[in-house]
Amino acid sequence: MKTRIALTLLAALTLAGCSTPPPPPPALDINAMISSEVDGVKLQHRAAIKAPQQFKPIGKEYRSLYAASIMSSPGYSGSAVGSLDNATAFYALGEVENNWLAITEAEGGNLMGYIQANAGVPVSRYKSTLRKDLPRRNRATRQDCVKVGGDSKACKDSGSATWILQ
Repeated sequence: MKTRIALTLLAALTLAGCSTPPPPPPALDINAMISSEVDGVKLQHRAAIKAPQQFKPIGKEYRSLYAASIMSSPGYSGSAVGSLDNATAFYALGEVENNWLAITEAEGGNLMGYIQANAGVPVSRYKSTLRKDLPRRNRATRQDCVKVGGDSKACKDSGSATWILQ
């Protein structure tokens, strides 16, 4: 009888030690929307987008100066989550660390990622920025020429003040 009780107790203890571990916590979906509060501003963004550490609100419409990658964190350490084509309109939610912009597609929309601050300018300054960047042709220098004889002429070179017979 003692043996039977001991074997039953041993079997119960063995089976109790073989229980399955608790299931792992569910993995966070990268497309799940989460909220973050940075410097008193509440930001809605996907789980794949890292919340900034500092935030200075801008809230203006911008236009991209060149094709740029939209990054998951403010810096080159993140991964590219999208891209902006040249001259694409977007809204700058604010300026974050490393001189990057937190951007969204529509005014008051969710944070969709980060781009470099020099990749875009406010819409009001877009055309003037492009005009400054265009190469300008040098104005043709006026030649001082004098007729010499029948078909000949002498022209003064403005750079060296010498006369050249042509």
